[in-house]
Amino acid sequence: MIQAERIADVMGGAEVFQHAVGTLGELAREVEHGLPKRSVREVGRHLFSGDREITREFIYRLIPEASYKRRKERLTSEESARVERIARVVATAEFVWDDEAAARRFLLGGNPMLEGRTPLDVAMSEIGARRVEALLWDIFYGHPA
Repeated sequence: MIQAERIADVMGGAEVFQHAVGTLGELAREVEHGLPKRSVREVGRHLFSGDREITREFIYRLIPEASYKRRKERLTSEESARVERIARVVATAEFVWDDEAAARRFLLGGNPMLEGRTPLDVAMSEIGARRVEALLWDIFYGHPA
């Protein structure tokens, strides 16, 4: 399992949270309380380059447009759980590939082990995220993938 600090860093780290998040317990409390709205955009920056692309291709896939626009400062705990899930997959991919560009290519490219779907698409559900994480760890440990 990837470290909570790495997951928090994908969501913007101490700058977004206003304090360090270093344990899974701290990360869980943040998710339950509702992540800062800015955290979802920070995760999107790891995947897409332009603000418009981040908004349309990522944010509105996780959180319906009207709901996202209504949020002032914090997401709901349910929305936060979705953001954390994708941040966890991104953090794992960046750890495994040790290169943000390679991780991005992996996450946005079709994968035969995922029936040709992109890992990002598959990770939109919790069980899908677990599949993607398992695939990443198989790659990391050199198992046939």
